[in-house]
Amino acid sequence: MPTFSFDIVSDYDKAELNNVFDQTQREITARYDFKGTSAAVDWLNSDKTGLKITGDSQYQLEAIADIVRKKLAAREQSQKLLDTSQEPVTSNLKMTWEVPFKKGLDQEKAKKITSSIREEFPKVKTQIQGDEVRVTGSSKDDLQKAIALLRAKDFDFPLTFTNYR
Repeated sequence: MPTFSFDIVSDYDKAELNNVFDQTQREITARYDFKGTSAAVDWLNSDKTGLKITGDSQYQLEAIADIVRKKLAAREQSQKLLDTSQEPVTSNLKMTWEVPFKKGLDQEKAKKITSSIREEFPKVKTQIQGDEVRVTGSSKDDLQKAIALLRAKDFDFPLTFTNYR
């Protein structure tokens, strides 16, 4: 009897995030309410592991963050990858907000995933392998139902399903 599997990771597509970044920059330069202000978006570092949002006020920071969220949704990327827990910093009449991207599954998050799958699907096996979770089963239907279950649950981190075999 063949076994089927897939992996669950918490990662993002860098190419799509490059597109989101470019589209956000274009919209900021085109919007009339940002003309003549310090409104901008930059990469957090050279590894592109987050965004640095700059503006004159909290309103501008929130407006730029909304633009980023809309662009993520348009490109079918999870908005949960934005870690907006840090507070904006004010200096020289400018506000800067560093928004890193969430990446990787720690043990606690992996345990949440495995327990929710085991509750619903006892025939499906889950295995934590570092920062990913391997899900195996004898039925493709069960695996697809497990994916649907995880998409329906509201985790506070993005989930990506890879290596579906």
